[in-house]
Amino acid sequence: MSGHLTPAQMAVPILGAALLVLALGAPTIRLLGRAGAGQRVRDDGPQRHLQKEGTPTMGGLLIVGAAVVTAAGAGLWRHGGLSFGMGTLLAATVAFATIGAADDWMKIRRGRSLGLRARYKLLLQIVVSAAFVYALAGHRAVAAASVTPPAARALTPLWFAFWVVAVTATSNAVNLSDGLDGLATGLCAIASAGFALIALKAGEEAIATAGLALAGACLGFLFFNRHPARVFMGDVGSLALGGALAVMAAWLDSPLALIGLCLVPFIEAGSVVVQVVSFKATGKRVFKMSPLHHHFELVGWSEQRVVLSFWLVALVAAAAVVGIPVRA
Repeated sequence: MSGHLTPAQMAVPILGAALLVLALGAPTIRLLGRAGAGQRVRDDGPQRHLQKEGTPTMGGLLIVGAAVVTAAGAGLWRHGGLSFGMGTLLAATVAFATIGAADDWMKIRRGRSLGLRARYKLLLQIVVSAAFVYALAGHRAVAAASVTPPAARALTPLWFAFWVVAVTATSNAVNLSDGLDGLATGLCAIASAGFALIALKAGEEAIATAGLALAGACLGFLFFNRHPARVFMGDVGSLALGGALAVMAAWLDSPLALIGLCLVPFIEAGSVVVQVVSFKATGKRVFKMSPLHHHFELVGWSEQRVVLSFWLVALVAAAAVVGIPVRA
């Protein structure tokens, strides 16, 4: 590895975030239950999901909180402060989590599975994505100006638009993949670890540390979120994790890594698009239900089989991605 983290230093953010989630998990679940933060299940979904009605949600607060505290603590401990990369990554993650929390809370208050209006949620996601990409572009412009000769990599309007769309799309893709016990949690743990390894190869220690903290927080949360789940991450978790993954990819300027490490969430999102387009154009559905994980449930797969199969696909894709060049 070309990064400066030793194996022991790499273990600190993983174990720190995981242990923090494990320590706070049970009391947080009880608190969410007392607050009435119960999951609302779609009536048109698989019937066996109806038994999940009322399971505490918004557990993503644990993931985001543990990852932010651990990553920030590691940055302060090693360098006495947060780098620009770490600061913008954590800020964007918290911003997406805030959007998700508002969406979750509206669902809880209304007693149904509809929160923020889709157009408003999308607009807020675009605003956060654009703010991050603008900050990243400004940072790179300053860095390029200090190099003699100036760096040749252009920050074009197309580059800006691509990453705004990519960050927004990834946030929503992870949100769509969060429909089975442990599915999105495991996918994000794999992707976060993959980005951490790529960041280490690129010498981006701060981004690697944040990725390891996110992976550790997801692994800790999986203890409570595995089947049968005692708590769900909610939009506060899925929107934040998806946004964080894309922000890491943008910082590393590696769209191919983003596609590979988030392959399963993108396939899940694609299945929704295909289903909607097909139904509107022909009146017929391609899948029994979308996102794709529900299709496999309805053809007879158990929930655990779907989750393990999707995790396996993600692991194979991650193994391939980690060996590709950092910049695509």
